[in-house]
Amino acid sequence: MTAARPNLVVIVSDDQGPWALGAAGNHEIRTPVLDELAERGVRLERFFSASPVCSPARASLLTGRIPSAHGVHDYLDGAHAGPAGRDHLEGVTTLTDALADAGYRLGLSGKWHLGASDAPRRGFVHWYALEGGGSPYHDAVMYRDAQPEHVTGYLTDVIADDAVAFIDAEQAHDAPFFLAVNFTAPHKPFAGQHPDEYTALYRDCAFDTCPQEEPHPWLQTLDGAPIGGEPDAREALIGYFAAVTAMDAAIGRILDALRRNDREDDTIVVFLSDNGFSCGQHGFWGKGNGTFPMNMYDESVMVPFIISAPWMLPCGVVDDRLHSAYDLPATLMELAGLDESPFESGPGRSFAGALRGESPSPRSEQRPVVVHSEYGPVRMIRTHDRKYVHRHPHGPHELYDLAADPRERENLADLPSHSDEVSRLRRMLRDWFAVHSTADADGQGLPVFGAGQTRPLGDDPLGAFALPGWDDAR
Repeated sequence: MTAARPNLVVIVSDDQGPWALGAAGNHEIRTPVLDELAERGVRLERFFSASPVCSPARASLLTGRIPSAHGVHDYLDGAHAGPAGRDHLEGVTTLTDALADAGYRLGLSGKWHLGASDAPRRGFVHWYALEGGGSPYHDAVMYRDAQPEHVTGYLTDVIADDAVAFIDAEQAHDAPFFLAVNFTAPHKPFAGQHPDEYTALYRDCAFDTCPQEEPHPWLQTLDGAPIGGEPDAREALIGYFAAVTAMDAAIGRILDALRRNDREDDTIVVFLSDNGFSCGQHGFWGKGNGTFPMNMYDESVMVPFIISAPWMLPCGVVDDRLHSAYDLPATLMELAGLDESPFESGPGRSFAGALRGESPSPRSEQRPVVVHSEYGPVRMIRTHDRKYVHRHPHGPHELYDLAADPRERENLADLPSHSDEVSRLRRMLRDWFAVHSTADADGQGLPVFGAGQTRPLGDDPLGAFALPGWDDAR
């Protein structure tokens, strides 16, 4: 290796379902670059977001804490820049803080969506951030450091080109680098947004991998279309698949930059998405806020995850153990040869040993093999073969036998034959959140309808979310 510590390139897609990857078994979607990356690394089949919506999920990836500890519970709305923009993670220790303290040079190319996108965070020598949480693919506002730029080029390529430029420029420095590449793909808008060379690949696609099921009873719509989709479902599918394939090609250029600069043998590359997504599965489009009540289906809370470092980790391994976003900061710290313990004071545990194929450590064995997700008052506990969803205060609650019913079709929560199992999982869920949530950030009583969080929870718990009619209901 040319650096004392490995470089880190973490690539995050936006709203990519766990099914939307060739290496995961989807025979229709074309992701040759990511498929090859999986062959050169470890693919986690069951990696879960901490929340099925972007801002809280991204906050957990950076902090190793759950939304009910860091206080970001919905996608962030309101001011994204300027005097009214706020850093929603101010005062919370992040992975990037720890890497900066260890001497890493930090770069960001793409989406931030954690407030104050025009304010580079500590340690970042390169900051190229999308103003808000999403935009059309040919009409975006980016902030290079504190200065806005109106971008009309294809946004996926713009982000990738900026990431490549950062990698090239870093070769003049001896310190290791960390680069966050945060694409907006494949987030909507879908139809008519992507280059013809990619949409043409799917004009005749049958889309058997995402059948359009009967509308879910809890489906949320806007102007007659699912809020996570568009009126023409087939055109939306073409756009979604094209967005993933175009992003895959863009990732190829980033990996080529590492090869060209002879950095493949000292750079850990991670690919994942912020949250999952349904394109018709379960009868809705979107993720957790695609339905009301908010859903916790695996398509919403599970994401693709690949990590590649052939000089450190095995190649071509598929791991079906349960891991979560709140485990990632500790894992990357350990892989970088740094102290992971600051990110294990909460629920997170490094799974670096599992990636290396080692036996579980005594510390990791202390945690039951479960993962948790939350979205405001909706909380989930997931074991290998069971899922329990609890909705404060009145339900409806859900229990799924994932061994017999992997598609989550038969809710067993109200059956007397499963009452003991519901009680056990409910107790585990309650005890876990009692340990890991904090009083000023606990989301179980929040009126989350997927309408956007405008300010940190601690300012005013009842006013933390700008929701139509909520002021009238207080």
